[in-house]
Amino acid sequence: MTTPPLFVEHARPPELRSLDFELPPELEAGEPPEARGLSRDDVRLMVSHAGDDRVVHARFRDLPDFLDPGDVLVVNTSGTMKAALDAERESDGAALKLHLSTRLPADLWIVEVRRPAAKASEPFRFAKPMDTLRLPGDALATLLAPYPREARDGGSRLWVAALDLPAPLDRYLERHGAPIRYGYVGEEWPIGYYRTVYATELGSAEMPSAGRAFTPEVVTRLVAKGVQVAPLILHTGVASLEEDEPPYEESYRVPPETARLVNAAHEANKRVVAVGTTVVRALETVHGPDGITHPGEGWTGLVVTPERRIRAVDSMLTGLHEPRSSHLAMLEALTDREHLRRSYAEALDEGYLWHEFGDLHLIL
Repeated sequence: MTTPPLFVEHARPPELRSLDFELPPELEAGEPPEARGLSRDDVRLMVSHAGDDRVVHARFRDLPDFLDPGDVLVVNTSGTMKAALDAERESDGAALKLHLSTRLPADLWIVEVRRPAAKASEPFRFAKPMDTLRLPGDALATLLAPYPREARDGGSRLWVAALDLPAPLDRYLERHGAPIRYGYVGEEWPIGYYRTVYATELGSAEMPSAGRAFTPEVVTRLVAKGVQVAPLILHTGVASLEEDEPPYEESYRVPPETARLVNAAHEANKRVVAVGTTVVRALETVHGPDGITHPGEGWTGLVVTPERRIRAVDSMLTGLHEPRSSHLAMLEALTDREHLRRSYAEALDEGYLWHEFGDLHLIL
């Protein structure tokens, strides 16, 4: 296998207009860094300072150099499921793919129906209520209703479904499922490549990928420096959203000790650094009008926008996001559009890699 170059030569992109930019295909990370001869913590780290628009280029293993004693790093310890299943529509035998997204009350699921394509799969928009999909191991999925209830033009992408499995979910998926993979990833990789080193509880359809580069060595250096690491859970659903489609409800759990550490950091004028957009969503959900972050659990439909602003978090470690995505609106709520325009132009010019196997961006 030929290892692609980490640095890609290309011309500086035209001015970014509201972060509606062109992402060159060669900057889509199509394989884990380990396949490029790198360790997890050897991916690149762009550090951008919102106060003066300064940008520093480093490696992820250098992360402790940019944080101070007393800062709190909040991580999402949700683990990635093998959420992709082969499927066959019972009515006509059509070969499909089923992506499990979000577990609902009453043991129902939000699922995405897809069909095989030249590269991975693509959305299948011709499903109908009460379609039955045959799954491996004599399992069944019955599509009950579009999600959300108002189907989009051209058919619904997401469905509420009931599953009939011959074994408990985790055991069934471990045997019959595979990690969700999109077209920019050229081949299948074992599930271990899609899980963070600190995952404690399976439940995410896709990896909370901002934390993928952490290694035990990096965590040890952070703790030795006096940076506190605080966990929470937010189980992520499928990320293949339409350009104008907002995130949907996801389940979360913010423990009392994490809320205490966040509040103590603010009181001591230290930074709260969210590892990923999922952490921001969970913390902002439990941050009250009294300025206090409270423990809590449940479902959040919160969409963080520049108009709303971010209150519980001071800084963010995140991947590089696609043009026009809702994640970019969240980043703009933390900093501003001009800072993002400058930092993303820098990332494009320097050949940073996008997606879950790509490089990272620390916004301070």
